Amino acid sequence: MERILVEHPLGDDALRLFASAYGTPLYLYDARSVVDRVRRLREVLPSGIELCYAMKANTFLLPEVASLVNRVEVCSPGELRICRALDIPTGQIVVSGVYKDDQTVDEALAHRALPAAVTVESAAQLDLVARAAAARGVRVPVLLRVTSGNQFGLDPDELPGIIRRLGEAPHLELRGLQFFSGTQKTSLKRIAREVARLDELIARLEEATGQAIAELEYGPGLPVSYFAGDDFDEDAYLAAFSGMLAGMAFGGRITLELGRSLVASSGTYLTSVVDTKVNRGQRYAIVDGGMHQLVYYGQSMAMRQPHVRVLGREGVPGAGSQEGEGADACRWTVCGALCTVNDLIVKQAQLGALEPGDILAFANVGAYSATEGIALFLSRDLPRVVRIGFDGTAELVRDGLGTDVLNTPLPSLP
Repeated sequence: MERILVEHPLGDDALRLFASAYGTPLYLYDARSVVDRVRRLREVLPSGIELCYAMKANTFLLPEVASLVNRVEVCSPGELRICRALDIPTGQIVVSGVYKDDQTVDEALAHRALPAAVTVESAAQLDLVARAAAARGVRVPVLLRVTSGNQFGLDPDELPGIIRRLGEAPHLELRGLQFFSGTQKTSLKRIAREVARLDELIARLEEATGQAIAELEYGPGLPVSYFAGDDFDEDAYLAAFSGMLAGMAFGGRITLELGRSLVASSGTYLTSVVDTKVNRGQRYAIVDGGMHQLVYYGQSMAMRQPHVRVLGREGVPGAGSQEGEGADACRWTVCGALCTVNDLIVKQAQLGALEPGDILAFANVGAYSATEGIALFLSRDLPRVVRIGFDGTAELVRDGLGTDVLNTPLPSLP
């Protein structure tokens, strides 16, 4: 298909053009929104703060996002292979993940350039990375992941001993700490406590071990407004967060590991109404997409109202409206194409007089929807993915894919 040049931000006419050209359901990602987002963060954060992109949020924007940030975090062999296929510089990659095996670490160290860092989540992982580094004859930069009280990372009480072991390992180099404690954190008080504890931990470790902690990679879990009613003053939030970072006693390198905060606003999901009905007084709209393709934070779409609109229907109340105006204003429960009662996308949304052929546009789906959904359920085809580049040119970056081949058992082998 020919490339399409579109304006920024995208309007309904452009979205209808994409739906006509590529069909629905459809993921549409606009890299220009990421440019805007990164620019805004860099303007408000203290000078020198670096950014790391957690690519699990959206792999289809990786080439563009990688050019805007300092690092890219990979958490699986598959993600590492994606980086290789897209020629992401090895020196930009942080190899992370709660589970690492010998093959994955060896592959990460196999290129001429070393990764920016390899994270260590346990004493066993420390031994694994040390073996791989020794076998390759290289000195590997290491970040020690600190647990936030779950299965990830190292207990702070273990860190002095681990750091001493690192100091005796000729093929490992301690770079610093990595800490991630969750996502969608709207509480500035919670983040302030985290920053203070990290400051104290670094000072305590340096004093106890005599080793310098040169770097902190911190995942603050900056929130995204996904649903009607959960908007917040982000300018004030980011300004306060920036002040916390600027006030740290720690004087080393700080890298913020971000995912949804960078790319959520870049994505739109288009899905068409294919049937409407009224059952026991409730209006239902059936769409060609569903919960297997449309995932917001916490899988809570049916409980809350996402930002959704009907294309070409200016003035029609959107999700979150309490009362409609006019004869066409009515409430709909929107359901997907899966044969399960759980496939509820929106409940009681005021979307006007829906009919087959109408197209619903869901905003803020740039993070996780295409990579986190239960895509194989019922062997439904995967949607096409269209990416709009920095120059406003759109192109198909993944065609529709049938999943039946993945769910078909192979014949018995002789």
